[in-house]
Amino acid sequence: MTTTHTAPSWSDNVYNGAWVPGGAGTFPVIAPATGVAIASVGSASTADLDASVERATTAQPAWAALPYTERAAVMTKAAALLAANPERLTDWLVPESGSAQGKAGFEAMLVTSELQQCAALAAEPYGELLRSMKNRFSIGRYVPVGVVGVISPFNFPAILAMRSVAPALALGNAVILKPDPRTPISGGLALAELFADAGLPEGLLHVLPGGADVGAALVEHPAVPCISFTGSTPAGRKIGEVAGRLLKKVHLELGGNNALLVLPDADLDAAASAGAWGSFLHQGQICMTTGRHLVPRELMAEYVGKLAEKATHIPVGDPTDPQNALGPIIDENQVRRIHGIVEASVEAGARLEAGGSHDGLFYRPTVLADVPLDSPAFTDEIFGPVAPVVAYDSIEEAIEIINNSEFGLSVSILTSNPFKALELAGQIRSGAVHINDQTVDDEAVAPFGGTKASGTGGHFGSSVNLSTFCDLQWVTIQGDIERYPF
Repeated sequence: MTTTHTAPSWSDNVYNGAWVPGGAGTFPVIAPATGVAIASVGSASTADLDASVERATTAQPAWAALPYTERAAVMTKAAALLAANPERLTDWLVPESGSAQGKAGFEAMLVTSELQQCAALAAEPYGELLRSMKNRFSIGRYVPVGVVGVISPFNFPAILAMRSVAPALALGNAVILKPDPRTPISGGLALAELFADAGLPEGLLHVLPGGADVGAALVEHPAVPCISFTGSTPAGRKIGEVAGRLLKKVHLELGGNNALLVLPDADLDAAASAGAWGSFLHQGQICMTTGRHLVPRELMAEYVGKLAEKATHIPVGDPTDPQNALGPIIDENQVRRIHGIVEASVEAGARLEAGGSHDGLFYRPTVLADVPLDSPAFTDEIFGPVAPVVAYDSIEEAIEIINNSEFGLSVSILTSNPFKALELAGQIRSGAVHINDQTVDDEAVAPFGGTKASGTGGHFGSSVNLSTFCDLQWVTIQGDIERYPF
């Protein structure tokens, strides 16, 4: 595992189709596991944003006018480059985002898959022939919006940026990407380098690391008609308010407090394994993390025991050591928030069965049993390695508990009768329901998006990207000019 990097292409730079100094100076990229600066990148200013939007607006029409095969070729080449050398991402994901090496490799694979799927997306049918009362051709077709603004988070920085960037580009748009300032390389600059190596023409992708002022300016910019944001629900609400006032097309992929429902006939060993993975993967810093475990009352003690046993034996530490399954929480503020939720929930009556402690940014996998339904560990998105467990007395009660959450992103049902679970899935208000799997799942070929406070404005994945990153245009064609009585 490489921990010392040289990056002459992006060192102290931003990307506007070329590597240029940032207008707001530079800032260090800090590895959360060690507190050591691993790189320095350019900090974008709002003037940089204005220049990038102007350049993207100029470059986009020619890109959209190309045969789809040329856009597909860029996606295919980028996928091949990354598949041949995933270390161009993983060597940054591990230290920069605190990713364990297995998680980093999985994320690089997801990015490769996204690029492959978007090569196919460029060739997808992009409209349909409509019926008309008149003797004419009536067509509905998707056309690129122009410039797409993307604001991406720190937790899965590469894939959560790429699942907006790649489809937007494949469909003929230009993109302005503002990555989280804690992960500007794996979440942006490394992706820009990948596309440049794949032959993406200049001016179509811009990566502008920077502060909240750059993100706000991107959302408000009059020449950016579409915003794709992945992040917290509170931040998404603010972006939605601004975008709504400006009548922009906005896609918000927000938080979750996802339930894992263990039915009475489930294999508890398998259920505890799935539950541990769902709650603890990447330190629980995933929007799809299993945040609520619902277990039949008669199985509660056994399930909690098995889950706590797994939590106790998971190695936590510097992710550059491949023996460590979990790495650090992203920063001290988040550690304080996680620990505060755990302490408040224990004070409210929850039992601490495992974890509940941390060494710096390394938070131990934590299991809470008999969690009150109104305690923060059960109502809030924790974004940490915490597994709250509650008992239920009937399946109807469990479904009601699941649906009472303001979130609706992902739900898991574990059972030996998957067709019964399929019936229950129809009663659950959630963007995804996974039967006999945990809550963390995503594929480039599947529609991904939440309901309620977990998201609005469209979905990611496959052909549904057409409606997310394009406008629907109605076109009619007649052989002769229509004559009217005026």
